[in-house]
Amino acid sequence: MSRLQADAPADLWVPVTGSLGFRGRRHRKAAIGMLLSQANQAAGAAPRPGGGAFAWILSQAAPLLMRRAAGRVLVWVWKSDPELLVVMAQLQEATPQARTARAMMPMEYDDTESFPNPFLGVGEKLAMPLPSDARTPPFATYTWDTGSHFVTVTAVCADRERFGTVIGAVDAVARTIRVADDLRVGESPTVLRIDPA
Repeated sequence: MSRLQADAPADLWVPVTGSLGFRGRRHRKAAIGMLLSQANQAAGAAPRPGGGAFAWILSQAAPLLMRRAAGRVLVWVWKSDPELLVVMAQLQEATPQARTARAMMPMEYDDTESFPNPFLGVGEKLAMPLPSDARTPPFATYTWDTGSHFVTVTAVCADRERFGTVIGAVDAVARTIRVADDLRVGESPTVLRIDPA
């Protein structure tokens, strides 16, 4: 089974994936709270008084959901301010339906630039520091098509003014994303595995 791997520096990022129990709980709750408030704002809904409790419940369930994703989803939050920036990497099978959905995205999503990754090749980067709708938070997406899968990295920032100060760190993490396959010896006789050392 294919899964994602990445190297996110521990002095800048706190991994939400794999942080079961109390470890990373505060960061998970802050990240989920930020995403929920951004979603409410985008939908035009007023903040609800019980939003903090809902974020806490989701923060407790998130590691279990991530574990079920079996490495197909990785999530990090900005260590110094977890409510500022959330980054999520996803591995999605490149089905005809997924290809169609990508082809039908709005025109504003066509303004991409090439983004190299030493493991995945050249992909696309779309940075939206000032989305046309003021309710939409600044974001960046990075996409690679490996033929059998799409690898997507999405970063959502809560502050338009600080987006430019953190996007370089997101670029650095996106350059380390790679796909790893679990193969047993003899599972595929046509594949030769050579230890990188």
